[in-house]
Amino acid sequence: MAIKTIQVCLTGSRHADTLMRIAVPLAARHNALLVGVHTIEALVVYPGIAMHIPDQAFGAFNESQAREAAEIEEIFERHCNTEDFPCEWRLLRAEAVSAAERIVESARAADLVIMAQADKASDRYDQRNVQERVIRESGRPALVVPLGYDGPPVGQRILLGWTNSREAARAAHDVVSVAAPDADVNVVQVGGPLLDEMTEFDALAIAGMYARHGLRATVTHCEADGSDVAPLLVTTARRTDADMIATGAFGHSRFHDFVVGSVTWSLLHDAELPVLFSC
Repeated sequence: MAIKTIQVCLTGSRHADTLMRIAVPLAARHNALLVGVHTIEALVVYPGIAMHIPDQAFGAFNESQAREAAEIEEIFERHCNTEDFPCEWRLLRAEAVSAAERIVESARAADLVIMAQADKASDRYDQRNVQERVIRESGRPALVVPLGYDGPPVGQRILLGWTNSREAARAAHDVVSVAAPDADVNVVQVGGPLLDEMTEFDALAIAGMYARHGLRATVTHCEADGSDVAPLLVTTARRTDADMIATGAFGHSRFHDFVVGSVTWSLLHDAELPVLFSC
């Protein structure tokens, strides 16, 4: 499916320029509508709490929210002003729900969502875990960009982390939409020792699918145990000059991820390249 709507989640001014440098070339390549989304936090007073909040506090809170929103909107407009593709600025009010919930709701109408990695130093409380929630709940592929990333536009040289799973299959086909027309895709199959290449038919079939879409595909087999998968993918991506990684996300329950650990969590928080997550 062609990308026609891209949502870029501009949760704060600190990373807005970084995200726009990724979002604008993608929108231009696909002539897609680029939607910039920012949420206004609600100052909620819970019933039963005996606490008086002065009017001045409400005013100062609202003014700081308005200043940040205006700053982010200026960054969005500055990046879009000289472009031919359509752009739209959306300022969403969280009201009684979290910013994460508002962003998830808005993301469901997009073909691709672009977000920054979590930043404990600047993320608002109501934005916590927004990346995980968008990946798990929106049903849309999410491209998560490292903080301060200054690399090339994405989609020309892609590494697909492949396992024979539903989530990986979603990621493999989402790559077709994001990839440049003549992109190189390295299908990296991570597992135990490769005993018989013909038994790895699923990875070869994915490479054949890419070839039929006009993409140049190769298959690489890498041995690793569960704890080594994420750093192995990042290292392989760097070694092959990939500009992004694509992978299936959250293939296990939250309990399993908490107890055993998760490749998704590692890539989500520590990857040095943009990562496309599909769930």
